[in-house]
Amino acid sequence: MTTPPEIHSVRAESSRSTGNPPSRRTSDTIRRMALFAGLLFSGLFAGFLLAVLILEASLRRFPASVYTQVRQVELAHLDDLATVLLPTALLATATLVVVTIARPGRTRWLALTALVLLLATFIISMRISVPINTYQQGWSVLAPPSDWARVRDRWQIAHLLRTTTAVLAFTILAAATTTRRLFPRRYER
Repeated sequence: MTTPPEIHSVRAESSRSTGNPPSRRTSDTIRRMALFAGLLFSGLFAGFLLAVLILEASLRRFPASVYTQVRQVELAHLDDLATVLLPTALLATATLVVVTIARPGRTRWLALTALVLLLATFIISMRISVPINTYQQGWSVLAPPSDWARVRDRWQIAHLLRTTTAVLAFTILAAATTTRRLFPRRYER
């Protein structure tokens, strides 16, 4: 059985019109999706951390009982949001690194830098912020511990550091979205 000539013509035309083999198109699709997801989730996470940073800065002038009450309200569900956003941003950015690492251009280095920054954010969170969060959940609003200000300060410094790394990661991923647009000839291969 032979294939009609018009089908051969469509297949040949289809292959010529894209200019890239199917594996390259799949890789480009995965790259675009990973970049979009990394940018979206790292941006949401960075924005979330910035909002908490502003709230925490506002709390510095209030007494222990107010600080404790607000922290316990924060901890009721904000940690849930962080546990969705940060791992998703990490996964998407790691996927972007895997897809772009063998390609020439800046995208791979930007993605790798963003991934390192997101990993730093994760490490700061797990080593400092989360243990303090757990400790603060047991505080009494009526009788906060005597070292509450020291604990608050330690948490806020760690939070400032992880907010900085998260915002930088988001900014770098945003820069990765413009790399091909700014330098199209250099990065199309």
